[in-house]
Amino acid sequence: MSLKPLLPGALSDRGQQMTLGVMGGGQLGRMFVQAAQAMGYFTAVLDPDPASPAGLVAHFHIETAYDDEQGLAQLMQRCDAITTEFENVPAPALITLGAHRPVAPSANCVAVAQDRIQEKAHFVQCGPISGVYPAPYAAIETPELLAAVPADLLPGILKTARLGYDGKGQIRVKDRAELAAAWDRLGQVPCVLEKLMPLQSECSVIVARGADGQVVAFPVQKNTHHDGILAITEVFEGAVPAELAARAQASTVAIANHLNYVGVLCVEYFVVDNGQGGSDLIVNEMAPRPHNSGHYTQNACDLSQFEAQVRALAGLPLPRPRQHSPAIMVNLLGDLWFNANGVRSAASEQPVAPPWAQVLALPGTHLHLYGKLSARPGRKMGHLNITGASVAQVRETASKVLALLGLPALD
Repeated sequence: MSLKPLLPGALSDRGQQMTLGVMGGGQLGRMFVQAAQAMGYFTAVLDPDPASPAGLVAHFHIETAYDDEQGLAQLMQRCDAITTEFENVPAPALITLGAHRPVAPSANCVAVAQDRIQEKAHFVQCGPISGVYPAPYAAIETPELLAAVPADLLPGILKTARLGYDGKGQIRVKDRAELAAAWDRLGQVPCVLEKLMPLQSECSVIVARGADGQVVAFPVQKNTHHDGILAITEVFEGAVPAELAARAQASTVAIANHLNYVGVLCVEYFVVDNGQGGSDLIVNEMAPRPHNSGHYTQNACDLSQFEAQVRALAGLPLPRPRQHSPAIMVNLLGDLWFNANGVRSAASEQPVAPPWAQVLALPGTHLHLYGKLSARPGRKMGHLNITGASVAQVRETASKVLALLGLPALD
């Protein structure tokens, strides 16, 4: 990838307005596009959905499949550099684009994140540098590997090696019989069996790394999941113990450096009981893109994860992000449109907008909806960032917001 910066508002070598492209038209692409446009770039999105959230706000929307040759050619013709907003873009498409334009992250980095087996192996390689390792695991790709699974990995969680996210493609198993049945249920596709660990909490770290090797880390985020989907992110001093937070940041930097990564990377961690009255850190998985848990940066930091993505892609400087306000992020799923006073109604009923006027009357509330035209249960419709002058104020406001939306209270 060229180290020559692509300056916003300038003309490219082709005499066109400097344009940044993104593969994928979801909400992460939308927020990348908005950040790029705020800095003065033209933007292009490749996504087959004519109503994709990113496509609706981009200068150019190329409505083709991700592996369509003509669509990829159009994207290259329009763009000076290209990124991706989700990890399951076909690898050959990224290779094609990378042969003609700077692509960040690279096809190789995305390929590692697409496959849990490769991902776990990469984490193990980074362990001696960071001191943080994945949970004990075994790759299961054949009946022979299934039969050879060590007994001490049970009970565990069986996860598909590819395409699993938000709790999908995962089955808890207690013994060998349940493991064999679960592998059958998943179609005997390549999987990873991870040993169940004594989980205390979960956290994540976002870093941005440039092609010149410069890397900066955002604060560590404490995450709460409901049914495998991120529900709440809390980011303030003390949310994660300082020693664990420092280790998580160092581990994430090591993972990015070892991949020679360019762009924004999120790595998720488990905080587990170390059996000696304390806590330890285990690396879980990574996302080669901005992440739900980093949405708070839009209102609580002087550099958002999306502006960092723009800067890394364009080869601009990456100043160290500064968090100026304690923050809590609330993930907004489509279920909210079918809640009445906290009571879930049938999804077949007419959706009703949540009480945004009451929510936005509270100080420090920042609503981000993704422009999706229909709500349905489980669909990510937006997020709400809550900021304030103190942790106590932010938690108090968050408690009121959750009550208004009929969502579970803070821990």
